[in-house]
Amino acid sequence: MSYIEIMKYTEVAPKLFMNTGTRFPRKIIWAMGLVKLACARANAKLNLLDKDIAKAIEDASIEVMEGKHDEKVVLDVFQTGSGTGLNMNINEIIAERASELSGKKIHPNDHVNMSQSSNDVVPTAIRIAAVSNAIENLMPSLREIISSLNEKSKEYENVIKSGRTHLRDALPITLGQELSAYYDALSHDLEQLNNVIEYVKELPIGGTAVGTGLNAHPKFTEVVIQEINELTSLNFKTSNKFRSMRFLTDLLLLSGVMRNIAIELYRIGQDFRLMFSGPFTSIGEIDIPTQEEIAGSSIMPGKTNPVTVEATLLVSSEVVGLDQANQMASMLGEFELAMGVPLIGYNIILQENLLSEALRKFSSLVINGMKPNVEKMKRYAESSPSLITVISPIVGYDKASQIGKMLVKGMSIREALREMGFSEEEINRILDLEQLVKAGIPAKSQK
Repeated sequence: MSYIEIMKYTEVAPKLFMNTGTRFPRKIIWAMGLVKLACARANAKLNLLDKDIAKAIEDASIEVMEGKHDEKVVLDVFQTGSGTGLNMNINEIIAERASELSGKKIHPNDHVNMSQSSNDVVPTAIRIAAVSNAIENLMPSLREIISSLNEKSKEYENVIKSGRTHLRDALPITLGQELSAYYDALSHDLEQLNNVIEYVKELPIGGTAVGTGLNAHPKFTEVVIQEINELTSLNFKTSNKFRSMRFLTDLLLLSGVMRNIAIELYRIGQDFRLMFSGPFTSIGEIDIPTQEEIAGSSIMPGKTNPVTVEATLLVSSEVVGLDQANQMASMLGEFELAMGVPLIGYNIILQENLLSEALRKFSSLVINGMKPNVEKMKRYAESSPSLITVISPIVGYDKASQIGKMLVKGMSIREALREMGFSEEEINRILDLEQLVKAGIPAKSQK
């Protein structure tokens, strides 16, 4: 049997689909091979498929899972909305290879696609890919940055700096307190990610064309999912097939959690970028030595830029944009079938991969690599005009007003108090920053 005989669908489809060069990621191809392997085993166990043919399909499917035929997965992501193009492409690859392995004529539809439809296979595969990729890559990266933030928040719990609201000087805060905000936000994201992954584990395989399971054995779903779980150990389960073939909103929830992570990572990146700004004409509260490993400018020698931070901001922007695309893709379709399947599958894996890389590098290079300029932070904290509000009840309104005028001229509060005749002991008592980063009423504690 020739390659051309088998590959008819895949040869003709590019004329009708888009040809943008956008190809399915390795994880989705792996998941498609996994589904075909599990289905072949199930059909054989249910005495629907010749054992030799099933074995050849299994062996060819394993090769697909291993990436040995990736160059033959040629159909564009921008194809028919059900993913029929992807399913037929995989069916034909497996049929050709299984025929070579067995010496038998194995058909892409009659044998490889037995008891299946593109309408249940591809929605199943993209969910398997999303869950597997999240567990293997996204979750470990998220845990890594959470751990780093928690560790650094404790390490710098006594490093006092100026707070800022509206990009203007505000009351003191510690660097540890700022980092704890990031730690807490991402910890909640991890909790949400764990919850939504359980929802995405519900698979529609066995629903065939419209969810009823016509032309599949009544036990087909049960046996296939059992095979998938033996191969992955990820505890997938059956879904309400009418729901999971019609709606992609479980995947949209996953996209939404990743959007939230991206937005928080963007905010964290902006804060780090501002703290790193300088070193002399801006904030300059932290150094990030890892950023010195490459030139920051092609024309200004010795310049260091927050390159990892900025790359992270680009990733965050892309993940948020992909979530918007997923919202649109989730609305495509009518009645029994979703029509955004290949696009949302592609986007989810891309979001997971982008975030995994960004979280990992931001954690190792930026958070773990940061060096706070402790004295500079303290000086900024003591220079904040907002401290006048705190010390006014202690030193009196008139003296507080005089101090305010000195601060405008560039003095720190410590210098101003010293010039007004306060002793070092009095200044230390009045200007106890450690008390100002805790709950309480400093003016009353001074009486």
